[in-house]
Formats: sequence, structure tokens, C-alpha cells
Amino acid sequence: MLQAGIVGLPNVGKSTLFNALTKSRKAEAANYPFCTIDPNIGVVQVPDARLGPLAESAGTSTIIPAAIEMVDIAGLVAGASQGEGLGNKFLANVREVDAIVHVVRCFEDEDVVHNMGRVDPVGDAEVIMTELVLADAESVASQLQKNLKKARGQDKDAAANVALLERLVPHLDEGKPANLLDMDEDERERMKGFFLLSGKPMLYACNLKEEEIASPSSNPNLHLFREWADGQQDAKCCVISAKMEEELSELSDEDTLEYLDAMGVADSGVSSLIKATYDLLGLASFLTAGEKEARAWTFCKGMTAPQCAGVIHTDFENSFIKAEVVSYDDLIASGSMQKARDAGKLRLEGKEYLFSDGDVVLFKCNA
Repeated sequence: MLQAGIVGLPNVGKSTLFNALTKSRKAEAANYPFCTIDPNIGVVQVPDARLGPLAESAGTSTIIPAAIEMVDIAGLVAGASQGEGLGNKFLANVREVDAIVHVVRCFEDEDVVHNMGRVDPVGDAEVIMTELVLADAESVASQLQKNLKKARGQDKDAAANVALLERLVPHLDEGKPANLLDMDEDERERMKGFFLLSGKPMLYACNLKEEEIASPSSNPNLHLFREWADGQQDAKCCVISAKMEEELSELSDEDTLEYLDAMGVADSGVSSLIKATYDLLGLASFLTAGEKEARAWTFCKGMTAPQCAGVIHTDFENSFIKAEVVSYDDLIASGSMQKARDAGKLRLEGKEYLFSDGDVVLFKCNA
């Protein structure tokens, strides 16, 4: 299962957010730096409003959503790349995840200690990014020397690595994250093998006060941060109130909807954040429905029909014959799989078909 790591400075709301995402109290959330040392790992269900109507059309009450893993990583500080604040340990935790959710504090509160002594989300984010880039610059220099030796021995793969690493050196030296280097698809795929921290996909979780969620644009820190993230990082921002979300995680779905309605918002910030993280990881869902269950299955974007069949059971990939596919919208409009079939909405797709998010499928495989 792919993982997204929650990072940020100490005391910005990472552990509180993790508890809200996982609907647990696994992570200690305290008003002092480094209350988290070892990473906390939890499974997070991906909200999917399609599953309810899908289950109803199939006549089942059992719903199984898709899921991802979130990792609560201890706070990074300035100098982490040189070992400050157990930085080497924490950076190693970041290196192991597939994407980064970077929590920045946008709210003012004298009762909550700020590691840098002031609320400045742009400055906070720059501290974290600087540490990731510095660690990457050291890693790239080391990998370049190793690949240069191999390239002298006519190793073509090493030569291609050298070409990309030599472009990364000045880019990182300018303080720019690796994922902003202008690369083609082949180079992006090659860069994954370098395991660079600043090469991982990232989004920002902007932590506000509960009373600011209904009108986030009223927060001046958020406005400035969004401009910076869009212009300097080309990264998406999600607005959340980690404290409010942690409290909501203890309520029933019905009570949560009632609370959000009273707040004047239609959706949970955490719900939007989970879905954005799912997309950030390059994941999507195909759907199945029958008498036993309605289920969302996770696949990587670009996977073929046999590969998606293998998500359900490894044997299905090798024994794949065809897939009956209908879009979710066509299925719901028809009322059932049989009615969609009668209306000619189902398509027979072969081994070359690339699945799309929301495809409702029935696989045909050899016994």
C-alpha cells in the first residue's frame, strides 16, 4: 500500500491531523516540540460518495472503500539535514514515503507554542523545503560520483543517470526542489531511482482555526501562502482545521453532517485532503458491486485491464479474458447492471484497455 507522510515544523498540528485522518488517538498531540519521535502509521479510508448509490443499485448494505496509509513524521527543524533535532532520523522517515502532506500553521494562537516564535507559513514551508533540498544536494553529489565511475566503463544506464544528475546539481544548489526541474517522462521515471526527498509529490495542508473554515479567505496568512505555493512550488493547497477534524472524527456520520451544516460548510476539510492525497499518489478507483458488497479497488493510473484484475486476485491477471465495463454515471442512470447491459451501456474491453476512475467492472477470467 502506498504511503503519504505528514511533515512540517513542530507544533503545527501534524499529530492532531493524523488522529483525525485515522480516527484514532495513536499519535500524541501536545503543546511542545518533538512530542512525536517514532513515526505513527495508520490506514485511512478514502471517502467515495459513489459507493452508497452503487450498493443500493446492487441490493447490498456492505460498503468497502479504498484505503491508503498515512505516516505521522516528527517535526523537522532548521538544520535537520545536518542532524539538528534528530534530523537524520526524521529525514530517513520522509525518504520512505511515496508522497508528502506538508502541514503549515496559518492560525494565530498565543496559547500554542510556535517553534519559530511567529506565525509565518511561507517562512515555515521554506525552512522544511530548504532542509529537503540540502539533503538531496548531498545525496545527488554522492550518486553522481558513483555513476561517473560506472559510466567510464560504458554502462549506458549509468551514463543516463549522470546526464540527469549533472542537471540536478545546479538546480538544487539554487535551492529549488528536484520535482521542479524541467524533465520529460523518462527522466521523471529515472529520477524516482534517486530517492530524492524534494522529488516526491507534495501538497500543503493549511491549518486554520475552526471559526475560519467557513470563510478561509479571511485569513491573511492563507492568502499569502496560496500565492507562494502556486508561484514557487506549483503545489496544491488544502484547507483544514486539524483540531476541529479531530473532534469530528469521534462523531457519527449523521452528527458530523449536522455539525458541518451548522458551521456553514458542505464538506470536511479532511475528506478533501484525503481525496487530494489519493490523487497525489497517482491512484484512482474502479468499482465492483454485487449481492455481497460494493467496493472501491485502488489502482495506479495508467494500469491496463489485466493489471486491474490482478488487484482483486493475482491469478486474475494471468487468466484475464475480458472486462465488462460501464461508467458509474451510466450505471446509476440505468438503475442496475442488467438494465445498463440491456441499454447497451456496458462495453467489452480487452487487454489493452486503460482503466479510468469510476469504471464499474465485471471481470471475465479463465477458471
